[in-house]
Amino acid sequence: MDFSSKLLEKAVEEIALLPGIGKRTALRLALHLLKQPEEQTVHLSKALLDLKTRIVFCENCHMVSDTKICSICANVKRDKSTVCVVEDVRDVMAIENTSQYQGVYHVLGGKINPIEGIGPGQLNISSLVQKVKNGTVEEVIFALSSTMEGDTTNFYIYKQLENESVKTSTIARGIGVGDELEFADEITLGRSILHRIPFENSLKN
Repeated sequence: MDFSSKLLEKAVEEIALLPGIGKRTALRLALHLLKQPEEQTVHLSKALLDLKTRIVFCENCHMVSDTKICSICANVKRDKSTVCVVEDVRDVMAIENTSQYQGVYHVLGGKINPIEGIGPGQLNISSLVQKVKNGTVEEVIFALSSTMEGDTTNFYIYKQLENESVKTSTIARGIGVGDELEFADEITLGRSILHRIPFENSLKN
């Protein structure tokens, strides 16, 4: 792809680094931004810079937040005794959209995947175990996608909590095997949470 401008070429290269965006789409976006008023581009640049420099991770659940404690953990109406374990921020948003869950979350930041070099030490597992050991958690709900990596992560955490006095459950398999939570429709996902089953039962299937 030949460019008449090095500045345009650089912008396209940077935009194309985003997931799911190829060079042609990046060019289309860059040209669109070029046609917009300068003020709009400045607002976009500032929003992206703030995203990178000002967002923090909640000290309790590792959800993205503007403050040290996220709005979900800070909500006194949420059931702090029930913790839903998810892979990332998108899963929290998907579950929140169902309006069927009133507990809190624990964001792992990924799944165990030895092929990609991701082990338990790279995930927020130890803080979850410590949270349970503190004695305030009554139920841990596993809400990872039903892939081999998701099941491996579920089982690893389950073994870490096996000797603790806490109930472990998993969302019902209304979500297809291999499906990601963020792409599940709200009704199906909501029912999967409401009709969750003891984790031990899932090991027998």
